[in-house]
Amino acid sequence: MHDKSNDMTAPGRVRAAAFAALALGAMLASAAQAQHYPITPGQRATAQQVASRGVPLSELAVNAPDTYVVKRGDTLWGISGMYLQRPWRWPELWGMNLQQIANPHLIYPGQTLYLEKADGYARLRTSPAGAGGTETVRVSPRTRYDSLAASALPTLKMHLIEPFLVEPLVVDELTLEQAPRIVATRDERVIMASGDRVYARGPQGSPLELEPGVPRQYRVFRNAVVLKDPDTGEVLGHEAQYLGRAELVRGESVEPVPGAKDGEADIVPATLDLSGTKEAIRAGDRLLPAPQRSYLNFVPHAPQTPVQASVVSIYGSDAVANAGQNQVIAINLGAQDGMEAGLVLQLRTRGERIKDKTDEDRAMIRLPSEANGLAMVFLTFDRVSYALILQAGRGVRVGDRLVNPE
Repeated sequence: MHDKSNDMTAPGRVRAAAFAALALGAMLASAAQAQHYPITPGQRATAQQVASRGVPLSELAVNAPDTYVVKRGDTLWGISGMYLQRPWRWPELWGMNLQQIANPHLIYPGQTLYLEKADGYARLRTSPAGAGGTETVRVSPRTRYDSLAASALPTLKMHLIEPFLVEPLVVDELTLEQAPRIVATRDERVIMASGDRVYARGPQGSPLELEPGVPRQYRVFRNAVVLKDPDTGEVLGHEAQYLGRAELVRGESVEPVPGAKDGEADIVPATLDLSGTKEAIRAGDRLLPAPQRSYLNFVPHAPQTPVQASVVSIYGSDAVANAGQNQVIAINLGAQDGMEAGLVLQLRTRGERIKDKTDEDRAMIRLPSEANGLAMVFLTFDRVSYALILQAGRGVRVGDRLVNPE
């Protein structure tokens, strides 16, 4: 493979090396499966040098404020865009080194950000230039304890992605088939919703039991839709349709059949209560343990290596052919390909294939790919990732490309 690093200018190599080192640390705890790449001593030194220096003044947004007081409702991406022409360069502006980016400096409502400019470069601080020490963050009294991390600025508007952190589930072909299944309802209703009680059984040899250490909170799924690579047709996984939540109230048991003389017994299915249903639930739907909720915080950053990805699907709607801003897409690269939460990718249209009417042979041609906006990865599985569309000039379609931001 051709080494593109040799084609770069010296500043380009510095930035590329910095990103290569910086991006390695920026991931969620839940992305621990992501592939790790070795960092050379030279890359580490370059990353730390760039992080301590900041970004060139030419990278600042035209109206970047000298000071800004963080407000509730702000996001890290929004503030990045306020200060930078290319918001994914936030780690450099904020001055994160390899240790800090793994557990980044958190920004809180009420803090004042100071833009420092020196020697052609800019950095952001939480204290004025020349002030010693670290800024103290004051948190108003609460009737209950809240961790400071929980009040930090999120990277994105959480209501846009929070449902997807528990809803999409990419599984192998057998996972749902072997999961506990809903078998009946209390009132023999065909479909169920929030507040209804249902009965379920575990797979053979693994009954649903209410025992210490056994999950009590479940998610309900149906219809594992095949996710295929739009370029190769290869099956990347199966996306299960999220229906709602269920709480295990009583485990499975066995009761003897009254009057039976041969020890015959009936299986009594487990009892669960439904909540938060998005669609009607029916017998045959499957149950999978709900994941533990964790604090989500990551830093927007560019990929460390060249990325060539494609849109696999538009999440949550089979009827919509085009996705727009604030919608979620699945892409054909996952954790095993180096994808991690916080990666910013450029969306590019997949040029349409048309007939050249100016050619007397009417040859088929494909129009060039064009830049169409940005998307940020926020959830990864082994071979598939989910990304939020941050900007889009036109509708995003299955087969469109995602590459390194320019």
